Amino acid sequence: MAEVRPFRALHYDPGRVGIADVTAPPYDVIDAAGRADLVGRSPYNVVELDLPEPGDGDRYEHAAALLADWRSAGVLVQDDEPTVWAYEQEYEAPDGGRRTRRGILARVAVTDYGPGLVRPHERTQPGPKEDRLRLTRATGHNMSPIFVLHAGDAWSLLEPALGSDPFCEVTDPDGTVHRAWPIADPAVHEGLAEVVSGSELLIADGHHRYETARTYADETGAGPGDDARYTLACLVSLEDPGLSVFATHRLLHDLDESRQQALRDTLMSLFELEPIDDPSDLVPGSGDGTIAFGYMDSFHRRPYRLRLKDEAALAEALPGTSEAYRTLDAAALEALVLKGPLAMSTDDIAAKRGLSYCSDFSEAVARVERGEADAGFFLRATPVRQVRDVADAGETMPPKSTYFFPKLLTGIVFNPLSGEPR
Repeated sequence: MAEVRPFRALHYDPGRVGIADVTAPPYDVIDAAGRADLVGRSPYNVVELDLPEPGDGDRYEHAAALLADWRSAGVLVQDDEPTVWAYEQEYEAPDGGRRTRRGILARVAVTDYGPGLVRPHERTQPGPKEDRLRLTRATGHNMSPIFVLHAGDAWSLLEPALGSDPFCEVTDPDGTVHRAWPIADPAVHEGLAEVVSGSELLIADGHHRYETARTYADETGAGPGDDARYTLACLVSLEDPGLSVFATHRLLHDLDESRQQALRDTLMSLFELEPIDDPSDLVPGSGDGTIAFGYMDSFHRRPYRLRLKDEAALAEALPGTSEAYRTLDAAALEALVLKGPLAMSTDDIAAKRGLSYCSDFSEAVARVERGEADAGFFLRATPVRQVRDVADAGETMPPKSTYFFPKLLTGIVFNPLSGEPR
């Protein structure tokens, strides 16, 4: 059963710093220019801890030293009593409407993957896990929450306890408004634990950090109930009306003439090609469940919608997989195209050799049109139900099969992995 608990949060003192100046997007979406901009807002920006760059010396020990200094200076303070945090994100959807996603920042016990416990939905890579593990070892804290989906309605337990003024209200560059409220009421904590205990937890984002937390707990010898046996998470209900999933598009690079020809032959053989006039119409509609996606190359710049002719080809390419997995556009693209005429291995795909990803549709089209990518495949969003079905089958999707938006903000709270300050 899933175990969710409050925690004695470490957080910035809003009397010392502006929370909007010290929070940041997730570390893995920040480039060098973005990092410089964040540090320019405040020398105490969380990016100095979560994505440290000390120059000379060990970057992870540098982050640990900064964390200790900021605690000593009172920039970071730790609560005396356990809390959970109501977390609200108001954002603009692709249709132009405003939506609000509601979640709960708490700590969850790390366990092996499996029925009734925690389910992953995407494959992980070793590089990011080693990076996060070294940072966790050095700092003794979770710097950012993983994003977890659960069954049931927990938000209604928290809503009556919200004060009129949140601890913070931050508008990020995407226009998303983030608000958070600490809740110390033990009755709310108990109600939350009861609601979530009957649910499997599905990791929506943060697979690498979850597996890092599990490794850290094991290597420190943490037992049940020990602080190091938990990780910071934002829990969102599968039924939350603000829960949205968007697509991540695939861009191909370094295609020589022979691979271009092999790709062209495969597409003409396996797919019905529908030429369209406007690239903005590349992505097919939801349709009848048949595998479909958009395609355009940088030479002809002619957009097409592709629809799989015969599902037998997919069954042959993906033997032994569930129906939920075989009906994933991303899985079909990987099996029939990336691993087919392009001869990419699973390692090639994980290392992004000849492959890149872009969640911004207009930017992905522009990169193909500018010749920055040789070709692009433009995918539909994967429904949350299908994400759940694949996880229930014990399978993991190809990388970047989902893009949950908006991203969680880093720097609202940190989770100490030891009761004693480091």
